Amino acid sequence: MRDDPTVIDLVDRVRAGDQQAWNELIERYAPLVWSICRRYQLGREDIDDIGQTIWLLLVENIRNLRERAALAGWLATTTQRECFRVLRATRRSDFAGLQPTGQLPAGPDAATIEEEVIEAERNAAFRAAFAELPRNCHELLSMLISEPPPSYAHISATLGIPVGSIGPTRARCLDRLRRSPHLAAFIDR
Repeated sequence: MRDDPTVIDLVDRVRAGDQQAWNELIERYAPLVWSICRRYQLGREDIDDIGQTIWLLLVENIRNLRERAALAGWLATTTQRECFRVLRATRRSDFAGLQPTGQLPAGPDAATIEEEVIEAERNAAFRAAFAELPRNCHELLSMLISEPPPSYAHISATLGIPVGSIGPTRARCLDRLRRSPHLAAFIDR
């Protein structure tokens, strides 16, 4: 989301040297970097190397980002370029007889990358919103989404709430989640 105030604030905090913001940024966007690398069918070592390179490049370039809210796009583009660089270096001998246009496997198209960026942003926003919920909501919603879901009797005994309160409590927790400013950009109101 190009105008997401959460991302702008995160980038500003990172620029100011806030270590917690760096940790949040990496937690938020590491799945995006990893998923792009997996699309290129890279091995674990290459993915780890690319991840380190991406974060190092971000450290070096975060002050130069023109649009702070476009951080996910910068990460996606930079990750894709690093994947190409690694593929060229590791597969050069594999494709010695091919013309240059056939040396690299087709990468994900721009629409796919954009979908991954949006999904990463949505997931990060959801995690941030979920983290702000009170403990009882965390516990209840976590139990309700577990596989297989436990019975209401089990939830009641574990959390110490009456069976008849589980549904209304869940509704209040979900309503609170929907009202989170982190999810505002993703929910049509």
